[in-house]
Amino acid sequence: MKALVLGGSQFVGLHTVRELVARGHEVTVLNRGKTETRLPPGVERLVANRTDPESMRAALEGTEWDAVFDVSGFVMAAMGSSMSDLVDLLDGRVGAYVYTSSIMAYAPSGIFPWTESFATVDEGPHTYGGFKKAAEETLLERHDKTGFPASVVRPAAIYGPDNNIYDMEMSYFLRLLRGLPVILPHDGLVATSYGHVDDLCRTMVDLATHPKTLGEIFNITAEGVTANEYVSILSEIVGKPADVLYLPSGMVGKLEKPAYSHLFGSFHHGILSIEKAKDLLGFQPEYDFRSGHAQTFEWFLDSKLDETANPPVDPLWFASYDFDYEAKLANEIRAGREPA
Repeated sequence: MKALVLGGSQFVGLHTVRELVARGHEVTVLNRGKTETRLPPGVERLVANRTDPESMRAALEGTEWDAVFDVSGFVMAAMGSSMSDLVDLLDGRVGAYVYTSSIMAYAPSGIFPWTESFATVDEGPHTYGGFKKAAEETLLERHDKTGFPASVVRPAAIYGPDNNIYDMEMSYFLRLLRGLPVILPHDGLVATSYGHVDDLCRTMVDLATHPKTLGEIFNITAEGVTANEYVSILSEIVGKPADVLYLPSGMVGKLEKPAYSHLFGSFHHGILSIEKAKDLLGFQPEYDFRSGHAQTFEWFLDSKLDETANPPVDPLWFASYDFDYEAKLANEIRAGREPA
């Protein structure tokens, strides 16, 4: 299979490339060429900017692909781009187009689990969830009109080796290893579905050749856990007790800076159903929450990330941590005082 990965330099894109190469496919990545990464031998690279239609046309016009994997669309939420321009370039020249959307395309609901038929956000394309919804609509409308071979995956929280969202498992491994306070909002009751990056990428590659995927949306994730269970299981994996403190409700939304994972906020309180993917695709996660995070922790240690000194910052989401700030906040909580 001749495959094009839009993105391919970090996390989901990089793992998609590795999955394709492991299966013996011919792989090309397209990105801005600004992020240094170790692509597997033999992977070709095209340089173009998704926000510049002329740049994309110069790179892709006249090309043909058995499959395109679009894992870079999230950057467009802040920067603006036309998905229809890209579809125009590829319509009639691609065998399958697999788009990585997000749980954020759903409108929050108190009914769990969320199926693919649930309502989506009513936002403009300049928000993350709104852009995902708009991109999905463009692809599926073109499928209905011309047969454009699009399919959509909606993952929930994605974790695993190479995760570049640094306020997720990496920061909690470090808190636990160092005996630092673990601050949780909403009494630790926010529940979120979590899926391992390799389960997602394996399934996306499967979608490219599956006869039942065209024009369809699939939730792809594993089981959901509360923030309390998240910390409890990671504590067992790391082998260190968790010093959990609950943020008083009056402080939620009033902190100077983040003091816990963005996934523990109320907006992320959602559990996805994967019954459609199981029924139509035979999807079954290889990793459950515990085994996936245990594998990720082994990678974390092997990569010497436990020695991390300065908090890394993701240049797109700015998702990081400040343990000094959290320590001061923890002291205020223990003293029963609101932070200054």
